[in-house]
Amino acid sequence: MAQPAADSPGNDSGVFLDSEFRYALFPAFYGVVFAVGLVANASALFVLRRLRDAKAMNEIRIYMTNLTVADLLFVCVLPFWIDYYARRGDWVFGEVLCRITGSMFFVNTYSSVLFLAIISFNRYWAVTQPLDAAASDHRRRGILVSLVVWAVTVGTTVPHLAEPGLNRDVHSNATRCFEHYQQREEGTKRTVLATHFVIVGLFFLVFLLVAVCNVLIGRTLLAQRQTQAGRKRWGLKKYALWMVCVVVLVFVLCFVPHHLVQGPWAMAVLEYGDLGPGRGSG
Repeated sequence: MAQPAADSPGNDSGVFLDSEFRYALFPAFYGVVFAVGLVANASALFVLRRLRDAKAMNEIRIYMTNLTVADLLFVCVLPFWIDYYARRGDWVFGEVLCRITGSMFFVNTYSSVLFLAIISFNRYWAVTQPLDAAASDHRRRGILVSLVVWAVTVGTTVPHLAEPGLNRDVHSNATRCFEHYQQREEGTKRTVLATHFVIVGLFFLVFLLVAVCNVLIGRTLLAQRQTQAGRKRWGLKKYALWMVCVVVLVFVLCFVPHHLVQGPWAMAVLEYGDLGPGRGSG
């Protein structure tokens, strides 16, 4: 994540690349996500709390609780961004809240991605090694892994909390939060662009892990259906198979589209290649 540079009234270099559709789409979309996410994740926390005495659910419950907390924190910052886009990209909440909400948006998004990946791998292990999973109590491991996830995601944003997050767009007279990348120097632009592509690359590696784990889980569950014991417990396994589909669907719908366009969008905003405004015209 990179911070935009402050805009100088006398600096007219770089035209802010904007998209009119986001001012109509994002407030409505984030509003739906806020309403549904708040209710769904609060309900999930209630259910997970009722499962706190189930030893077999110990480690997976820790991961699911952390995933739910990450989602709730993400939902809690959405009202600020709904207002931001409703005002056509004009931030009115001050410097401190810009830094905090911008950082939380990043932290909670990638915490959710990592916890979904960990849950997928944990379920793969439970399906392929059921006796080991049933006999083991990995509460300490669950806590340690969760702490590492939070430390990594929060740690990547800490340096940016000390830098300015707001700048003035002289063309629209709006106060931008975490935007106006094109005002940076060329060396900084290359660093920002490289960071975006590293994030995208790492995301698709995690997505590949999730996809492989869930395909193997589905194949194992379907294979177990052919046995007599598997047919007797098919109701439970069918539920597990449905959960596999849900995890993959959440990844595909919530995270993949953003990461597919993140690279080209960063190139366009930073005015690299033929994607930037005013380029490729001769």
